[in-house]
Amino acid sequence: MSIQKRIQEQLNKREQQGNLRRLKPEREGADFFSNDYLGLAQSPALARVVAERYSALEKPRMGATGSRLLSGNSALAMRLEQKLARVFEAEAALLFNSGYVANMALIASLAQKGDLILYDELVHASLREGYRLSFADRKAFLHNNLSDLEQKLQSARQTHAAGCVFVITESVYSMDGDNAVLADMVDLCNRYGAYLLIDEAHSTGIFGQNGNGLACELGLQQHFLARVYTFGKAIGAHGACIVGKQWLIDYLVNFGRPFIYSTAMPDHTLVSIDAAFDYIGQHPELNMQLRQVIALYHELAAELRLPEGVQLICNQSPIQALVVPGNDRCKALADSLMQQKCLALPILAPTVPAGAERLRICLHAFNTAEEINRLVAQIARFFA
Repeated sequence: MSIQKRIQEQLNKREQQGNLRRLKPEREGADFFSNDYLGLAQSPALARVVAERYSALEKPRMGATGSRLLSGNSALAMRLEQKLARVFEAEAALLFNSGYVANMALIASLAQKGDLILYDELVHASLREGYRLSFADRKAFLHNNLSDLEQKLQSARQTHAAGCVFVITESVYSMDGDNAVLADMVDLCNRYGAYLLIDEAHSTGIFGQNGNGLACELGLQQHFLARVYTFGKAIGAHGACIVGKQWLIDYLVNFGRPFIYSTAMPDHTLVSIDAAFDYIGQHPELNMQLRQVIALYHELAAELRLPEGVQLICNQSPIQALVVPGNDRCKALADSLMQQKCLALPILAPTVPAGAERLRICLHAFNTAEEINRLVAQIARFFA
């Protein structure tokens, strides 16, 4: 079989299943689908601050020109890492080009042959990519199920006594928007001597003091071997960082292949990240507005009358979900919302398991009461 024929068959199968992915042009309407939770990616005020700081650099560079270990390092990057370490209450921080790359580098370099990785069954694809690249054994535990996690930790005492055991979780899960049970998870890992790793992608900027994440908000930050924070969501920029002890950062500089062999982020991105954290600290009203939007959505959505099998999932994070089983039905709901200028995208199998297809509703500080009312009213009409 030719490679073209094999690829075409795979694409045809996806199309028949109703889940063929396509790039789509920019759409107009109320934003209920982006990760720009605080509106910083489109903030003219923040953009002006970034422009001023960038133009004030002594020698601004359009590109980093190389990896951090070659020509891509700068005083700007090192100062930002020091600042991020303070923000996230850690000993040290290391910048990465994206959260995907950071997660992949962290897990693939830390976990060795003879080790065991225990991961929540709903963790992000980037975390899965990391454990696939490692030589460690791996097992999933049921989502937020402490009994299942403890059972696997007990078993690991016999099966991997000579190795390290890593437990991987997220603070806020990207599909349902629910929080991990962090305090109990910390207790379990401390009791069994396991190392806890956390992806704070969807809590960065939203939880904690000046947006330093859920672990910091709960006062648990020192119990994690490593924490990953990303800047392409509520921070409105791009990139990510890993924080932890200095020895961990030194190790990643030497053994984190995606860090070693990637061109560094450009100066403009570094300035954008730096300015965004200052802006969040100066504008606490953004998070207050976001909380008000979430509360209004919960109030209105509680009145929805949904058919059997359709499940409303409400959370205190910006991510809400409406489980609508079946790719076709879920897409039909999204299309009906789009006609009313409400942009909420369907999440289809195989991104989620078949039967768990859902509308992922992202709320933002800039969503108006009229937009929330229109969104919920159209959902009600669709199921009437």
